[in-house]
Amino acid sequence: MYQLRGGRQPDVSALAHVLAHRGTEVTEPLLFAASGGIGASYHLSEFTHDGSKPLTLGFRAHPREPLAWIRSTVERLKLEADIETTGRAKAAAKKLGAALDSGEPVIVLPDRYTAGYWHLPPSADGAGGHFVVAYREDGKVLVDDRNLEPIEVERAVLDRARARIGADKNVTVLVRSGEFGDLADAVRRGLRECVKQKPDWAKWAKLLTDRKAGKGWPAVFKDRRGLVGALLSVAEGVDPSGPAGGHLRDLFADAIDEAAELLDLPVLAEQSARWREIGQCWLDLGDLALSGENTEFAWLRELSRTMANGVRTGEDVTESAAELARMRAHYDAEAPFTAEEASRLFTDMAIRLTDIHHAESESIIALSEALN
Repeated sequence: MYQLRGGRQPDVSALAHVLAHRGTEVTEPLLFAASGGIGASYHLSEFTHDGSKPLTLGFRAHPREPLAWIRSTVERLKLEADIETTGRAKAAAKKLGAALDSGEPVIVLPDRYTAGYWHLPPSADGAGGHFVVAYREDGKVLVDDRNLEPIEVERAVLDRARARIGADKNVTVLVRSGEFGDLADAVRRGLRECVKQKPDWAKWAKLLTDRKAGKGWPAVFKDRRGLVGALLSVAEGVDPSGPAGGHLRDLFADAIDEAAELLDLPVLAEQSARWREIGQCWLDLGDLALSGENTEFAWLRELSRTMANGVRTGEDVTESAAELARMRAHYDAEAPFTAEEASRLFTDMAIRLTDIHHAESESIIALSEALN
């Protein structure tokens, strides 16, 4: 019987849980390392259905390419797995149904908004999602998204959510066996792939204060409308309780510690403390973006966490979702910041983000040297 186990990062957890179902236990940190570890991406949406301007942050490898992420991870681990994507929704639905009928858990990629259980605002419609496991169909499909109590999704809703993902429509991943190749080799290759990248937070830091760029925050938020929603997106994006697992630098630190032991490379373990410090810097940035010193902003963040925790525990968060939507819409329209206050906030955020960029860049170099 398929077992719900919780988890930290959704994509890694989905693969780890299916492997465990197949009889192979791999820790989430080691699997995270084998998958390529951390990444960095920033995207601000300006033209949404409801006029809001949500921010999407990516913190794992291939942050905007889920299909590339799962394929490269499967390749490094030498897993026996079928990975398919198709624009033919009916064929994808038939394949999912056949697998579930035979008792096979399937890794799928639904749009978070369309799937429904995260209670996201309309601005998130079509914005993407993360891998989850569909593990049983009994009238409705039971989904594993790091939850500890069952999540039920109507089959038609799940089919629509899978088809709503832009380029990677109707992804189906069937892991045929829990057996894989050399874990140490996969971890080593994943970490070496990780250190090839360059953290790209400097671009975002520049846009926070650039008054000439059309994508600069002073221009995008000239009238401050939509600003609170964007700042809430920052706070949610870095928070480990958020839909994508937060900044992931703490998970990466754990991955480095476990990799050091697996690879018999003690010098590697010296790098983990710095990544935990960087993780705290991300949390501090989230606190700066939407300060808890403001009572109503603190309530916004509490409602957001209540909804995230509800996904994991199975609690009914319908009222919290409605209240969060009401408050978000109110503050996006009312612009609670003066121009001077917004400018100071953007400057302070840019300074913090620049510090994070430098810290991550230096730590990637140090990690690369430790691996060599």
